Amino acid sequence: MKPDRELEASRQEMLGQVARKAERKLKAQGQGHRGLWFGLGMFGLVGWSVAVPTLLGIALGAWLDRRWPAGQLSWTLTFLGLGIVLGCWNAWYWVRRESGDG
Repeated sequence: MKPDRELEASRQEMLGQVARKAERKLKAQGQGHRGLWFGLGMFGLVGWSVAVPTLLGIALGAWLDRRWPAGQLSWTLTFLGLGIVLGCWNAWYWVRRESGDG
C-alpha cells in the first residue's frame, strides 16, 4: 500500500512542477515591455533576413551570367531583385511573428 502513496505523491509533485513551469511561461509571454537587447536583436534579424537572400541572389546571378550569358537579360539583376523580394518577405514574416500577430 505504501508504494501507491509514494507514487501518487510523486505524480502530484510532478504535476505541480509542470503547472509552475506553464505559469512562468505564460507570464513571460505576457510581458509587454521588451528591452534594448530585444530591439537590437530584431534589428539584426531583419537585416540578415534581407541581406542573405539578396547576396545569394547576386552570387547565383553572377554565376549564371558567366555560365550562360543571356544577352540583354542580366541574370545578376534578375536574381538580385528576386533576392530582395524574398528577403523583404522573410523580414516581414519574422517581424509579424515577433509582434504577436502571426
